[in-house]
Amino acid sequence: VRNLKLPKSLRSSELQGPGSPQCFSVRADTGSLLIASLYSITEYDPRTGQVVSEASLTADSFLPEDGSGMVSACLATASGDVVLFNLNTCQLECVGSVDSGLTSMSWSPDEELVILTTGQETIIMMTKDFEPITEVGIHQDDFGEGKFITVGWGKKETQFHGSEGKQAAQKKIQVQPAVAWDDRRPRVTWRGDGQLFAVSAICPQTGAMKIRVWNREGVLQATSEPINGLEQALCWKPSGSLIASTQHHPNKHSVVFMEKNGLLHGDFTLPFSKDQAKVKELLWNSDSTVLAVWLEDMAAGEDGQLWTVGNYHWYLKQSLDFGRDPQKAPVCVCWDPERPLQLHAVSRSWTSITYDWGWMTERSPGLDATDNANVAVIDGEKILVTSFRQCVVPPPMSSFELQLTSPVNQVTFLCRPQGTNQVAAFTANGQISIYSQGRLTKLAECFVLPSKMSGIYLIILAALLDDPLALRQLLWLEDELFVGVSSGLLPTSSTLQMLRPVQDVTETLGVRAAVEVDGVVVSVVHCSQTGTVALQLEDGQIRKLPSVEDWRDSSGCRINFPVPCVQTALCSISGEECLLGLTDRSHLYAGDTELASNVCSFAVCNDFLLITTHSHTCRCLHLGTFLSLHISTNLNRNTQKHSFNDETLRRVERGSRIVTVVPQDTRVILQMPRGNLETVHHRALVLAQLRTWLDSLRFRDAFECMRKLRINLNLIYDHSPKVFLEKIQTFITQLNSINHINLVLTELKEEDTTSSMYPHPESSSIQQQPSSGQKKVDVVCDALRNAMESMDPNKFSLSILTAHVKKTVPELEIALQKVHELRENPPEAPGAVSAEEALKYLLFLVNVNDLYEHSLGTYDFDLVLMVAEKSQKDPKEYLPFLNMLKSLEPNYQRYTIDKHLKRYKKALLHLSKCGQSEHFGEALQLVKEQKLYSEALKLYATDSVHYKALSCAYAEHLVEQQQAEQAGLLLWRCGEPVCALQAFAGSSSWRNAICVAQQIPLPPDQLALLARDLAEKLTEQRRYADAALLLD
Repeated sequence: VRNLKLPKSLRSSELQGPGSPQCFSVRADTGSLLIASLYSITEYDPRTGQVVSEASLTADSFLPEDGSGMVSACLATASGDVVLFNLNTCQLECVGSVDSGLTSMSWSPDEELVILTTGQETIIMMTKDFEPITEVGIHQDDFGEGKFITVGWGKKETQFHGSEGKQAAQKKIQVQPAVAWDDRRPRVTWRGDGQLFAVSAICPQTGAMKIRVWNREGVLQATSEPINGLEQALCWKPSGSLIASTQHHPNKHSVVFMEKNGLLHGDFTLPFSKDQAKVKELLWNSDSTVLAVWLEDMAAGEDGQLWTVGNYHWYLKQSLDFGRDPQKAPVCVCWDPERPLQLHAVSRSWTSITYDWGWMTERSPGLDATDNANVAVIDGEKILVTSFRQCVVPPPMSSFELQLTSPVNQVTFLCRPQGTNQVAAFTANGQISIYSQGRLTKLAECFVLPSKMSGIYLIILAALLDDPLALRQLLWLEDELFVGVSSGLLPTSSTLQMLRPVQDVTETLGVRAAVEVDGVVVSVVHCSQTGTVALQLEDGQIRKLPSVEDWRDSSGCRINFPVPCVQTALCSISGEECLLGLTDRSHLYAGDTELASNVCSFAVCNDFLLITTHSHTCRCLHLGTFLSLHISTNLNRNTQKHSFNDETLRRVERGSRIVTVVPQDTRVILQMPRGNLETVHHRALVLAQLRTWLDSLRFRDAFECMRKLRINLNLIYDHSPKVFLEKIQTFITQLNSINHINLVLTELKEEDTTSSMYPHPESSSIQQQPSSGQKKVDVVCDALRNAMESMDPNKFSLSILTAHVKKTVPELEIALQKVHELRENPPEAPGAVSAEEALKYLLFLVNVNDLYEHSLGTYDFDLVLMVAEKSQKDPKEYLPFLNMLKSLEPNYQRYTIDKHLKRYKKALLHLSKCGQSEHFGEALQLVKEQKLYSEALKLYATDSVHYKALSCAYAEHLVEQQQAEQAGLLLWRCGEPVCALQAFAGSSSWRNAICVAQQIPLPPDQLALLARDLAEKLTEQRRYADAALLLD
């Protein structure tokens, strides 16, 4: 979904020489051009307009030395001479000659071998020192070493040929001779690794073009299959996969691809009718991403086309129309060997043009919900527009197609807020076509002409007459204002053209103002929030419109990029406006501060900076929370050390690039290296959007988003507990769904998700949980239950049951009681839930065995039977037990149930009501087993026999627990002084022992004996004062 955009171009017409240029090459180390004519060879630097060196090809001044170790350019002449041009001394040396003449020359990519084709139609392979290796004929009868092996299967004679019948099996392919305009010269092209080269030549027998593939040793590998209409153009893709050529058909003209075995493998059709154009050359750029087609249109003159491929579809990204003037037409075109997207052309009038292309995604710049997140893709005379807010359409398909009458060179969206769905296209014929996205039912009619500006506008600009793409960096600032960049008066300057509609002429744009800029402008960017327009010069300097002044920060210091950036965007970091830039080396800068060094792509949307990195991650940072230094620190941290809950980080597929971000939404559109699109909801965007919705009380939108993206629903409460409890009826009204409310209740946890799973960003104020002492789950359940009971208890009956069940201590008895009430008094309101449905829902929430036991705890046998019938229990198991319970006295019945449910305190209470003499032994046994002494003493009168028995049992228990003094007090209180005296004596509680002994009363001699025994124990315990007092 990327387009080729022209950041800068350089046109130089200062060079003049004898004759007209024949060919040229680019010197990789200096970037200068080596241009050869019939009479001379010239090294020319187009950036300075200076001739570096020059030598005549007609003089006899040749170098006498062998030329080893020098920097030279190699020339081959049609007469058969191979000449070296020394770039240091500007002298020539003839290193060899072929009597039959030379028709082509091609060096291997590693510059170790050179291939020469001769007038006798032979191939001469030589080393870089021009030592011959081999000489073979171009035309070979043998197929080559890669000849296909067949075992007889799938012969043509055995295939089905449809309506043509069996005669088609004997039919031989008839190839037509080459077209009349073919120059009949062989073409040589190398594979990128230098191991294979291909040669195309006219077959002497048929007169048709045939391609042969040879290896580095000069051994034939394969011969192409007979292809009717194959033309002269030939170029091997540097990545080594395909050989490109052209073919004319009876009804079309196409570029075809062949594998190294000579078999066809795909093609695409050129946008011309039959015999309308002739293709001169095909040229792959150095990284195999762009295929240049240099052709001559019979009607329009010279033309250059740049094609790219994605998802097996070939896009015509740029069309360069050089016009019909033969002096302006290029005589040679080539790609720069070092810069993959730099294209050079030299015309017959010695004018050189250098185009520096760059990849750019054209997306609508809106920041609000009215923007449809449109992305425009150029494809020849069509613009493929996809509105990602509505749908994600995988390329090469699109939501809409805009058909124009001329190839499109540039696309721009209107920068004005609320109008960013309007698109303008600048075509190769110098016109601007404007479209607006309407609200119509048919997708094909969704882009219509807008109200303020409509139709097609012709641009009146003198520079457009000189060269194609003289107007670049087109920006649609306002409804009736376009800004473009053209070459300035000097090669190192640019001119900003302000284009507005001409008042007296309809559908015409004229230059209303022109601003000269000292420097070559390579990018123009606009900020929708502030309206700022920033320029970047080729050396990284930043300027601000309208006065073209230096970019300065808040302290007044000048800010420039350290190196030029290929993608720029304006944003605000901590309230200060800043220009972001991404270099071709993956460095991301904010002004002069480097933020990261491994960035594939970036986008700015709604105060968020999103980047994809070479470590296969997508980072999303809120620009309002950090300074540039902090952003740099966050981006460069080791991703392996991030916590699991870091919302700024997300893993993505290798090589993912950001296409666009849907404004005021959570969707990020990524494109994979193979061309397909993926939509991700980045956690940082999702949480930011959720916090916005919750702050504005849009609970419904927040809930739907959280449910779809699996965000923990506890965040609805944890984000702002106080607001949620105050607006709980609004929450219930917006959800308006029992299932949704139940989902919220079932996901409740005591965990605070704002501190564990989704921590607040640094800028947001964290709202603390209310410290009421109650647990969060209980607070929310009670609040929702009370609100639903006050609003409509019949409608929300299932949610009310859920609120009871999901509390930290489930209130199953209350829930079962409500079910029983529904059964006893069925509600008559429409849509009300029956007892059967309520019980079925309860069984979904609670284990059926637990529910059965809790239903027993209600002592309602009808309810027990209702639950038991819904369970998987065998009636033979529970019916005898229930019948036995029904036969018991009510209190004893409840005692039996409570004892079965291990609710021993309730069991003791009911057993105490059964009759104090009849079941006291059973009660005493229960008290001893479950140690319910304190509870039992409360149930009996203090003057009763049962109380005394319980006290004695309790005292025994206390003695066993080494609490003899407490046991003695208890026995003394219940009227057992003798036992109490033993307990006090055993615990050395001498005061209580003496008091009890006097109360019995003991005889004086026994009392004295008791005192001496107690004193002895006290002495052993080193309580000498008490012992002395006792003996006294």
